[in-house]
Amino acid sequence: MRVTNYDKEMKRLLTTFAGKGARARVMLHSCCAPCSTACIERLRELADITVYYYNPNLDTDKEYYLRSNEQVAFCEREDIPCIVAEYRPEEFMSAVKGLENEIEGGARCLKCFYLRLKKTAEKAKELGLDYFATTLTVSPLKNATKINEIGFLIEKETGVKYLPTDFKKANGYLRSIELSKEMNMYRQNYCGCTFSKNSVPND
Repeated sequence: MRVTNYDKEMKRLLTTFAGKGARARVMLHSCCAPCSTACIERLRELADITVYYYNPNLDTDKEYYLRSNEQVAFCEREDIPCIVAEYRPEEFMSAVKGLENEIEGGARCLKCFYLRLKKTAEKAKELGLDYFATTLTVSPLKNATKINEIGFLIEKETGVKYLPTDFKKANGYLRSIELSKEMNMYRQNYCGCTFSKNSVPND
């Protein structure tokens, strides 16, 4: 079975855009500032980025704002627009209802990815941007193929183009750790939802 190289496809699409004398405008969903560092570094060579911080899966408002404040500070440092959505954990709990006992990385997580990417696509459409994408593919603990499949499904549903990614390629995850340490960023040791706290530490 042919395996898609999403990192290569991302570069192809952005380069094609640039070949027309323009820069693609990308709405980048970010799970947290540390993960966004390497993703933004790679994207900004060929695209103009707006970061969208929408993560209703986070288990407490304290955690939500710890991460969002770090994200805003990083974007200000890099001169990148950043939109922080209101914290609405009920949206996550509603989306994953009935899946509370699923394993980490299973059906519950896919519902969560869909929720966050769908909101990102809707925000990109509202602002008239060219693509939506997510930092979630930088983590080696997340299935980039599944995330990209969800992205393309949402593209069909919304009409907003999805930018495929696999940010962990070319040592993207290691680069994110390096950059976040250099900047002394708050780096969490779990995905964020209450269920992940009882599972393997995630990003």
